[in-house]
Amino acid sequence: MDGTNQSTVSEFVFLGLTNNWQIQLLLFVCSSIIYVASMMGNSLIMLTVTSDHHLHSPMYFLLANLSFIDMGLSSATSPKMIYDLFRKHKVISFNGCITQIFFIHLIGGVEMVLLIAMAFDRYVAICKPLHYLTIMNSRKCIFFVVVAWMLGVIHSLAQLALVLKLPFCGPNVLDSFYCDLPRFIKLACTDTYQLEFMVTANSGFISLGSFFILIVSYIFILITVQKRSSGASSKAFSTLSTHVIVVTLFFGPCIFVYTWPHSTSHLDKFLTLFDAVLTPFLNSVIYTLRNKDMRVSMRKVCRQFIIYRRIS
Repeated sequence: MDGTNQSTVSEFVFLGLTNNWQIQLLLFVCSSIIYVASMMGNSLIMLTVTSDHHLHSPMYFLLANLSFIDMGLSSATSPKMIYDLFRKHKVISFNGCITQIFFIHLIGGVEMVLLIAMAFDRYVAICKPLHYLTIMNSRKCIFFVVVAWMLGVIHSLAQLALVLKLPFCGPNVLDSFYCDLPRFIKLACTDTYQLEFMVTANSGFISLGSFFILIVSYIFILITVQKRSSGASSKAFSTLSTHVIVVTLFFGPCIFVYTWPHSTSHLDKFLTLFDAVLTPFLNSVIYTLRNKDMRVSMRKVCRQFIIYRRIS
């Protein structure tokens, strides 16, 4: 690389998920329904947390921000994937591909930090309940969100800095349904071994390290609570199990795609489809179905909306 972009490729072609029209139809219906449900569910969470003063607490503030990020995660890849399902020529411009990579890693970085912040919030609430409102005040919550966005931007720009100067002179076919960084780098007309290692270190090892830290922190919380009382331990396990499910759904595909040395194309596609389409929807479902206060507040908001519509 000589520091200048020698690209002659102006667009990239996606091979997509499948060429079987029956599977395409099934994916179109399911993905469209899940995407709409994910956007509506996460919007409802944000609206409920904002409108119900009983939910004006650090935990729900962070949850509302997570819902906002999940909406971005869905929108970064799902609409384009759904639109391309029945197109024979699935293309994206060079700049569009770079933009998609930027937002995917931005959102991924922000969500990673938010999940860590939510784990810290649960640690304080369960292990230091008397000091909870002092430690997890509004200033601390805003600080977590600002740091999450700052680190997300830095992470995404660091990824792009590695690839923007790469020369692309062909081929331009991506065996995927969106611009994922590992396959994008392999299309460059130069030796990319070192870059692939740096991307793995940046995304894969950070994801693996963050996942390990989160799981260890949850285990530490449970051990701490179990020493106090069995009743508190049972309640803590119920609360933390929700977080563990969400963390596993988010980090699992990321860790596999970026760190597994012999991953296959079909398995990668399935995991990325799961991460991009299903995970944002499941996050909203998990947090609402397993949280009594959220369910009650959502029903209240829905009733108020129905009454308002009838009056108007």
